[in-house]
Amino acid sequence: MPMSPVARTRVGDALVYARTMLVFAVAWWAVSRWTDNPILLPSPLDVLAAMGDLAREGELFRQAAVSFGRMVLSLAIASALAIPLGLAMGLSKTFEAIVDPTVELLRPISGIAWIPLALFLFGIGNVLPVFIMTYAAFFPILLGTVAGVRAVDRSLVNAARTMGLPTRGIVTRVVMPAALPSLLVALRLGVAVAWTAVVASELIGAPSGLGYAVEWYRELLMTPQVMSFIAMIGLIGYICDGGVRLLSRTLTPWAPKRA
Repeated sequence: MPMSPVARTRVGDALVYARTMLVFAVAWWAVSRWTDNPILLPSPLDVLAAMGDLAREGELFRQAAVSFGRMVLSLAIASALAIPLGLAMGLSKTFEAIVDPTVELLRPISGIAWIPLALFLFGIGNVLPVFIMTYAAFFPILLGTVAGVRAVDRSLVNAARTMGLPTRGIVTRVVMPAALPSLLVALRLGVAVAWTAVVASELIGAPSGLGYAVEWYRELLMTPQVMSFIAMIGLIGYICDGGVRLLSRTLTPWAPKRA
């Protein structure tokens, strides 16, 4: 039975991905052989062996679960704060004029820049990475919500108002569905920056997690273990991004396809 166009596309994408990873692995192996220093750059086989040992011991998945849980909590907090604020800013130019200067003042400041102050305020623990991730994810979600609300067709809002729909109904039944594609794109950006921030904050201010494990094994000069956790960071980030894209295609099938 011949494959459908969609199946052929997916198979082609998988083959391209496999070829790219094979080229990367061969180049990595060649450089590791050239350096001939397993502490500086272990071979892919050494990293795979270390990853297998960490997986059997359960440490790899335990640290990954800690970091992933912190990210989910941070995204929930950031969304709960950013989405209502973004709706208000998108619907009211007066309110936006009041809030926007503060947002634009804080937005260029990286979440990582707050780590020294957060260490002083929260100490080493779970609160610090959650705070940094929430801060990092807040602004992409906020700006995406504002952009989505502004892009809503005004004729739809006017038609709903003409039909007697109250303001709350207009927001929940017209504005939110129309702004959902932009909001999901913003959520994808929020996931990316939050995941980057959690690893950076765990390097300094957490007693557990993938970032903590990277720093711990670096101090022990166990480079294969370090690269195993780095690979897990990349894998989880890739899976999370794919999950958000799948959610976007499921909830907004009418929206234009994005990369």
